[in-house]
Amino acid sequence: MLKELYNETRQHMQKSLEALEHHLSTLRTGRANPAILSGIKVEYYGSLVPLNQVGTVSSPDPRTLVVQAWDSGLLKEIEKAIRDSDLGLNPTNKGDALYINIPPLTEERRKDLVKMVKHHAEEARIAVRNIRREALDKAKKLEKEKHLSEDEIKRAEAEIQKITDEFIQKIDQALHKKEQEILGS
Repeated sequence: MLKELYNETRQHMQKSLEALEHHLSTLRTGRANPAILSGIKVEYYGSLVPLNQVGTVSSPDPRTLVVQAWDSGLLKEIEKAIRDSDLGLNPTNKGDALYINIPPLTEERRKDLVKMVKHHAEEARIAVRNIRREALDKAKKLEKEKHLSEDEIKRAEAEIQKITDEFIQKIDQALHKKEQEILGS
């Protein structure tokens, strides 16, 4: 029963970590990263669809993104969607594809991005601590329902804390890596 609790706790914490990593991948760091366009939706036959469903995004060099639409008639719609986004990017339409030059970040923008990254990391830590609290509550319920000994519950609490510490460390590593990307680019 406790093994199931540990596995469930680990899975929930992993989802929190993955959500943080996905969010961090969409932040612009001054390097061309196709993930920064992942939130763009394009008007396609009357409905909004994600950019990755109407074309491909590649990065031929550290300062350029290239968007190639599967239907060349969509380039204008894709260009409009990128311009209208809050990313501050200005694509150039060269007929066959859109070319997006990623300008270097200003020092002020880097500091703002680092603050944002730290905020998201703290939200992930809070989520992990909430998952820990829920797991500890479940362990206490198991103690009452299944008549587990105090020693078993103490071991369960220690194991849950160990899992929590592991995921907090992973969050800190993701934060540090993204800070280095932002400040080093």
